[in-house]
Amino acid sequence: MELLFENELDPKYDVLEKEYALIMGKAFEYLNIKTNYEVDVSLVDFESIQQINRDYRGIDKITDVISFAFNDDKSELGAIKGDVPRLLGEIFICVPRALEQAKEIGNTPERELSFLFCHGLLHLLGYDHMKKCDEEIMFPLQEKILELTKEERK
Repeated sequence: MELLFENELDPKYDVLEKEYALIMGKAFEYLNIKTNYEVDVSLVDFESIQQINRDYRGIDKITDVISFAFNDDKSELGAIKGDVPRLLGEIFICVPRALEQAKEIGNTPERELSFLFCHGLLHLLGYDHMKKCDEEIMFPLQEKILELTKEERK
């Protein structure tokens, strides 16, 4: 498991690299994922997330998180042999939007930024929330992973 972290914003957000690695580790452990995946995460501003959303999704507006899965084949048949990480996908988190949302819903900035990473990671792993039945699986799973992460920090 490997996390590639890019912070295009304030260096104070560099602490999220350790938090995201912890979330990823807990998620993989809980979901029993053994494949050596690499996940790229970038912290971006309003302009960058809007451009990504417009260019790749055709939606010209700011959003909080976007994830691009590179491993749509859920089977392990195509897995690379050995210990070479396999790129699972990329996650882009708009920190300014996350901070706004945290204030709007009463979350701490740390909780919101952790939640968005976990949410994006689950999308990379094939989870979705477009249908109610999928939402009923994904949303409790997000909370469970964040709870396990919180327990680990104690």
